[in-house]
Amino acid sequence: MRGPRYAEEMFPMKEISEMSASEKSIRQGHISTVHIWWARRPLTSSRAMNYAALIPMPQKVEEIQNKKNFIKKLSKWEKSLDRTILERARKDILDANDGKSPKILDPFAGGGSIPLEAMRLGCETYANDYNPVATLLLKCILEFPQKYQLSNLSTTGLLKQKRSTLSEDIKKWGAWVLEKTKQEIGRFYVENNIGETLVGCIWSRTIPCQNPSCGAIIPLIRQFWLAKNKGKRITLFPILKKKSVDFEIIGDGYKKSIPATFDPDKGTVFHGVVTCVVCGSIVDNETTVALFQNGSSGQRMMAIVTHKKGIQGKRYRVPTDQDNRVFERAIKYLDTKRKDLFDRTGSDPVPDESLPPTGTLGFRVQRYNTKRWGDLFNPRQKLALLTISEKIRNAYQKMMEQGIDPENAKVVLSYLALALDRQADYNSMFCSWVGPGEFIRGTLGRHTVIPMVWDYFELCPWSNATGDWNSALKWIVGVVDHVSEVQSTPVTITQYSATELPYPDNYFDAVFTDPPYYDNVPYSYLSDFFYVWLKRSVGDLYPELFSTSLTPKSKEIVAYSNIEGGFQAAKIFFEDMLKRSFQEISRVLKQNGICYIVYAHKSTPGWETLINSLLDSGLVVTAAWPIDTERKGRMNARETAVLASSIYMIAGKYKKHDIGFYRDIRKDLKTHLNNELDKLWNEGVSGADFLVAAIGSAIEVFGMYEKIIDDEGNVIRADKLLEQIRRIVTDYAVRQVLHNGFASEISQMTRFYLLWRWAYGEAKIQFDDARKLAQSVGVELSHNWNDGFIQKDKEFIRILGPYDRDVKALTDSNELIDILHRVLLLWNSGKGNEVLDVLQQSGLGKNDTFYRIAQAISESLPIESKEKKSLEGFLAGKARISKQIKVESGQRRLFE
Repeated sequence: MRGPRYAEEMFPMKEISEMSASEKSIRQGHISTVHIWWARRPLTSSRAMNYAALIPMPQKVEEIQNKKNFIKKLSKWEKSLDRTILERARKDILDANDGKSPKILDPFAGGGSIPLEAMRLGCETYANDYNPVATLLLKCILEFPQKYQLSNLSTTGLLKQKRSTLSEDIKKWGAWVLEKTKQEIGRFYVENNIGETLVGCIWSRTIPCQNPSCGAIIPLIRQFWLAKNKGKRITLFPILKKKSVDFEIIGDGYKKSIPATFDPDKGTVFHGVVTCVVCGSIVDNETTVALFQNGSSGQRMMAIVTHKKGIQGKRYRVPTDQDNRVFERAIKYLDTKRKDLFDRTGSDPVPDESLPPTGTLGFRVQRYNTKRWGDLFNPRQKLALLTISEKIRNAYQKMMEQGIDPENAKVVLSYLALALDRQADYNSMFCSWVGPGEFIRGTLGRHTVIPMVWDYFELCPWSNATGDWNSALKWIVGVVDHVSEVQSTPVTITQYSATELPYPDNYFDAVFTDPPYYDNVPYSYLSDFFYVWLKRSVGDLYPELFSTSLTPKSKEIVAYSNIEGGFQAAKIFFEDMLKRSFQEISRVLKQNGICYIVYAHKSTPGWETLINSLLDSGLVVTAAWPIDTERKGRMNARETAVLASSIYMIAGKYKKHDIGFYRDIRKDLKTHLNNELDKLWNEGVSGADFLVAAIGSAIEVFGMYEKIIDDEGNVIRADKLLEQIRRIVTDYAVRQVLHNGFASEISQMTRFYLLWRWAYGEAKIQFDDARKLAQSVGVELSHNWNDGFIQKDKEFIRILGPYDRDVKALTDSNELIDILHRVLLLWNSGKGNEVLDVLQQSGLGKNDTFYRIAQAISESLPIESKEKKSLEGFLAGKARISKQIKVESGQRRLFE
């Protein structure tokens, strides 16, 4: 049996967290810029954990610290190609593995972070994914640059052309594709002003006003800003006519300034509710949806965006009749070209595959009569994309004519197909123009959601702006250049379900992976956005990947919300599939091998399924490390809670104890967790991440048993274990937040309020998670919602702050939190005497617990919180309050 690995005993959580959280600001050369993939792990944490899991734990204290310092140095982005550091890391790994490169598998390789960092460390690396888009992406990141960067595109026969790099050939053939595309459809992108380059057009969707006496066509605009930067504020300005509206452009650098009476932030549509700019009448959301569904909606070109060489920033003008005529000609040409390509290929060049069913996680567009993937694009966008796709296929034929090796040509075309995907992302009717910064937000710029976009941006493919064809090639080539510098054997890429891996038993020294998180990301449905274009550009070159209509879904391990049978069926399906994948990991892992599993789902069902799957897998968790993988400030005060940490759970194939008794495990859990929670607290882990990190640590205790039973012989599963963990964690957290004082003196409701503010701030969370948090402090949520500070909003629970409540409704309450809210409302209204009355009558004016709780809540809230500011103001006056609380009521003048 091997000795403990470094990652099982120690890990520089804080330092790696800081580097991982800042990594998303790194652009040039980072694999995130080659193509979108969702929930991709940071390279920093992947490299650090890969290394720490493959080396032994040193025996001496000095060596342990030296190794920690080396891990911090190794993990920096700027050191990712440092030969000296990498060679040292590789030697350490070889020494720990009897001089052989360890075999490493990632069965859920996705965006490629974990296998890339295993390859960088000199390991014999294998990457697998079920999704064909991910599989092609993995080839382009982990296989092709290693094989072809310095030896591609040699001709067949005796004569050889001078060898060129893969990067050079991507640029060469990318330029060829763009030139052929411009020659054919350039006439449909006309800029009237000499010397200016067309960036694109801002469009608004339209619906007819439902006021019979008006009948105007309403442009649906979320806001009117074109540019909103320091020293440059430009907006569209409506010019109202009797039954219509025109627009002009006003602001800095234009003839008219923005009137003080005009608010560009206030558009004509908000959450589907439309206000007619002509008559002021309102169209409700359901009517808006119905107008889209019955074909009454339309669209209108609102502004032309250009830039001029040598002049910083964008320029704007209103569309002309010529702009609209050019667009109409593009529509006619699309009809002709589409029919011609259909006749020649036997398939529609515009994606005619159906969008996911209405209600699919992350999709909001089907209600607005968007039914097929091709419906995401306007006619000129379709024309641009299908023409580029055709030219990519033509490039392959051109290469064959030049005698270029078919495999080498296939590799170059793979990258051009990724560039086409980037074009689709930046050129659909669900892109938007962002005034602050003057840039385009892509279709999938909101991570896992495709929401309705009322006013959208249409990009000129050769605009030399962010998102165009040249920009796409630049990002792709940057990644190829970087990855090709990682001198190692190319990764072996496979496409299988993680439940059916094509490897023998006990084959891998390590399995490092980041499995899907319950229903967190609808990978297959989102990747269909790219799949339909990849199939049309390089599908013939990869028949094994693109033979189906859309991405395969039957064996995908994600609990989608629309699965037949509803929530419970989805939970069972996900748990069973995840368990089978963990069993496969255990099967292919060597007896003395090591595994780590990354998990970051915030919901209780997600963790229940993970724990149950692990308990049944044969793997035993030996350590768990929370690593902050997200940038700060991701939790919107009025939106759902978002985790910052991912939990890296280290596991191996250890012999388990047969049976554990729940009464004993509860004691072990409390002892183990209190030790681990001290470490987490001292590392600065807090809020929702603290609870999740505790779950990871707790698995170390109950994961050692084949079965856990209570005194009556009932099998204890994850739900009961999580309940116990939550009680231990919440009790610890309340004591810490109150600085170990007065925790036993506060009521259950006050404890719940304090705990919520510490864990979730002012965000809302799913009902089930809120219910279980409430239960951990003895509060029955269903008895208290919509009565007091607990508000139920559909499937979410939100905790009301003082400004969400009516001071009169708080008059008769004796609950500490209600009294605090009442005091804050009176304090901010300048009613000092009433504040003193409340504090004196309640007996809280001289009660230190009251002020400690106010202080604890304030410390738990973000700086921008209105509640925090009120608490700080009130606490600043504590001394005056205490001094005057003894004075007779007729003599008190607190605010004088």
